[in-house]
Amino acid sequence: MDTLRNMKMFVEVAEAGSFTAAAQQLDTTTGYVSRSVSELEAHLRTRLLNRTTRRIALTEAGERYLVRCLSILESVTEAELEASEAHARPAGTLRVHAMSSIGQNYVVPAVAAFQERFPAVTVDLTLSQNVPDLLEDGYDVALRTSPRPLPDSNYISHHLGIVHSVLCASPAYLEVHGRPETAADLSHHMCLQVSVPIFPADRWTLIGKDGQHEFLLPTTRFKVNLADAMAAALIEGMGIGALPALTVRSAFRNGTLVRVLPDYYLQDLNIYLVYASRQYLDAKIKAWVEFLKEWIGDALREDDTLVRMTAGAGASDAV
Repeated sequence: MDTLRNMKMFVEVAEAGSFTAAAQQLDTTTGYVSRSVSELEAHLRTRLLNRTTRRIALTEAGERYLVRCLSILESVTEAELEASEAHARPAGTLRVHAMSSIGQNYVVPAVAAFQERFPAVTVDLTLSQNVPDLLEDGYDVALRTSPRPLPDSNYISHHLGIVHSVLCASPAYLEVHGRPETAADLSHHMCLQVSVPIFPADRWTLIGKDGQHEFLLPTTRFKVNLADAMAAALIEGMGIGALPALTVRSAFRNGTLVRVLPDYYLQDLNIYLVYASRQYLDAKIKAWVEFLKEWIGDALREDDTLVRMTAGAGASDAV
């Protein structure tokens, strides 16, 4: 039995004062309305309406039940409107996951700009190096980085752009140890590598106008698993390191880090936006996806320009 449908039929009859009038309001037959109310009474084992050939009247139980039905149907209507508005108006809590460097350097500033435009949205951001399961872990959207295209999955993904990785060091380190002029010169320096699974731990692949060079990293006294921590180590003068441009954008602007071997860059890193489904997409998710595609695209172009400027005259085409 469809209890909710039968409740609606009962309320319409009680308010219209007859089965015929109710049927006309609902654009159905009198017999269908009468059977629905009778089915409801049989289910409740209670008479709700006293019927005569001339009129109908609510029983005492029917009067009490009508009050409850009106309250229930009002709640159902509110729930439907709320669900519909979720599709039309960005509001509520948006749960986002991002890799640490992407999150700190791109997502946090993006959230600030997004919430100015959509103040009814609360953002719950998680930063970690782990790749989450969106459905099991309860995330609406995730930002992922990968040197290769993402494998096929049931999720929707958007390629937001590419981050270049470059070699850099502090001016203080280079003043003491000298600036390498060729890839081979790196063997005379303290070369630091971020320990992450997506890149080889024992080598740098340097790409430039003269082709590709493999540089085997010597044993180092310092390793760390976060790019932002490596940037801090390089600023302290601990050596030369390879970092994505997004991590060193501020350091390049304020001069605490500079490019090393500016005619070369390292492996590209793809940024992807991942979410569960396009169908009936919640308005806050849809708004965030469209906003982030534009916002991060602009940020990547700005950082790419910064990287090209730091390459120096005559070397800008190398990156």
